Amino acid sequence: MNTQEEKDLLFDLQSGKDINTSFGKLVSLYKERLYWHIRNMLKNHEDTNDVLQNVFIKIHKNIKNFKGESKLYSWMYRIATNESITFLNKKAKKHNISLDELNNQLVRNLEADVYYDGDQMQLKLQKAIATLPQKQQQVFNMKYFQELKYREMSEILETSEGALKASYHIATKKIEDFLKNY
Repeated sequence: MNTQEEKDLLFDLQSGKDINTSFGKLVSLYKERLYWHIRNMLKNHEDTNDVLQNVFIKIHKNIKNFKGESKLYSWMYRIATNESITFLNKKAKKHNISLDELNNQLVRNLEADVYYDGDQMQLKLQKAIATLPQKQQQVFNMKYFQELKYREMSEILETSEGALKASYHIATKKIEDFLKNY
């Protein structure tokens, strides 16, 4: 979507002009990208669908407050990230385990997930990613799986491009070491 199309869509959403059609267009344009962003964090199809639904509800409720200081997608991506982190924290607290333990559990559950179609190498990669701190996981997933540019990541995560490059470099080294020793 080009900048003008995004501005037009945003105008329609914020003005309330045919809100159902405009919001339907927004959902169809971004649901797949947001789904995979959330799925990379949660590792589970059902949980991802639940969080994605919450993300779109939050977007719908707050679209009039969007000031346009970032791209619309960056704003939605931030909402999806925050909703995913909140979900993971609640799930860890509910089961009285740490986030690291939860991440390891989620990766182990991937093998039994009927919606997971990765091979053994993909599973090893997911296990390696689960060993990273949460911020490095986010940066790695955004760069490796979603192929975002550092500029886009900087806007979404509100972190400098240099810090993101360093974080990605460290994450890839850790993943390489994990895979060599696995």
